Amino acid sequence: MQAYKYRFDQVMNVKQQEKNQTEIAYKEATKSFEDVATKLYNLLKKKEDLIDFQEKKLAKGSTIDEIHHYSTFLGSIEKTINETQQKVIHARSKMDWHKDKLLEKSLEYRKYEKMKEKDFREFQKEQDRLEMIRLDELSSIAFYNKEIR
Repeated sequence: MQAYKYRFDQVMNVKQQEKNQTEIAYKEATKSFEDVATKLYNLLKKKEDLIDFQEKKLAKGSTIDEIHHYSTFLGSIEKTINETQQKVIHARSKMDWHKDKLLEKSLEYRKYEKMKEKDFREFQKEQDRLEMIRLDELSSIAFYNKEIR
C-alpha cells in the first residue's frame, strides 16, 4: 500500500507560518491597544479625582495660587488625555487591521485544509479500488489453481 503524500504540503506549511505570524502580530497589536486604553482610563480617573479634590478644596476655601495651579494641572492632564485618545484610536485601527488579516490568513489556510481532506478521501477511494482489484486477482488465481487440481 502506498503512503499518502499531499502535493501542497509545502504550500500549507508556508500558509501555516503566515497565519502564525499574523496571529502573533494581532496579539501584539491587542496588547498595545490594551496598554494604551489602560493608560487613557488611568488619566481619565486621575482627572476625575483631581476635579473632585478641587471642588472639595473650593468648598473649604483655597487661595488663587492653588486654583491657578490646579487649573494648569487640569489643562495639562486634558492635553495628555487628548493625545492618548488619538493613540487609542490608532491602536484600535491597527488591531482591527491585524484582526482582518488574521481572518483572511485563517480562511486561506482552511481552504487548503479542506482541499487536503478531499484529496485524502480520493486517495483512500483509489487505494480501496486497487485493493479490490488485487483481491479479485488473488481470488481468480486461487480459483484457477483449485480448478487445475
